[in-house]
Amino acid sequence: MPLYAFTILLSAFLLFLIQPMMAKLILPWFGGSAAVWIMCLVFFQSVLLLGYLYAYAVSRFLRPRAQSFLHIGLLTVSLALLPIAPSESWKPMGGADPTWPILALLTLSIGLPYFLLSATSPLLQAWYARGSQSALPYRLFAFSNAASLLALLAYPVLVEPNAATHTQTILWSVAYAVFSLTCAATAWRVKLETAGPLQPVTEPLPTARRQALWLLLSACGAMLLLSITNHLTQNIAAVPFLWVLPLAIYLVTFIIAFSQRIWIPRALILRLLAVALGSI
Repeated sequence: MPLYAFTILLSAFLLFLIQPMMAKLILPWFGGSAAVWIMCLVFFQSVLLLGYLYAYAVSRFLRPRAQSFLHIGLLTVSLALLPIAPSESWKPMGGADPTWPILALLTLSIGLPYFLLSATSPLLQAWYARGSQSALPYRLFAFSNAASLLALLAYPVLVEPNAATHTQTILWSVAYAVFSLTCAATAWRVKLETAGPLQPVTEPLPTARRQALWLLLSACGAMLLLSITNHLTQNIAAVPFLWVLPLAIYLVTFIIAFSQRIWIPRALILRLLAVALGSI
């Protein structure tokens, strides 16, 4: 458990520390418009989803030995992309549309490391659940979001005012190398502990209706996050703290939902939902 928890916490911290850091790095190149912040957020949310899909596919369709070798191989390749500082050649020329250059820059600079960080929490939760049949892994997801929240709040308050951008990228790259070693050690441990055949799934799969409901509810949260961020950066100011604030609230909801304690009674949630729907 300690190795799983440390790896997940470190990955989540790095995952959400790189978001405001990278957006701040490219801000002088593409200007401080809301489009820059929104495209960064779209990239991060999209790659986060791809990381979750990768974790699901790997844990669902590959044997433990293949899972370990594949993930260790990707971690090794990602180390070749360090440090994460983007090249000066990405600076735009003239007033061209920044959408595709931003997406290309982020993909080639931090795409693979960010993808692997995104997949860490769900993948290691699946490994932990398989290795500890009686333990529930969901508390690890709450820990993961708590570390993400800490990173988001620490960047505008502690990191940005006290460290130059070059120093930030170097320290982040060193921390990512440490994460890669711990994650590879976890994957190797999984290979050793679960070398036997996969156990058949005994619990019934959720119905198509329930799966569709889950997708719609998660899409509502993501759309609300993007719309509020767009409103803040367009109508108030395109500054990192305002961009971080709605994402921090978004993470708090996951901490509450996946905590083993019931922080908010169901009756109160229903009343708040009625007020929210009535205010639309």
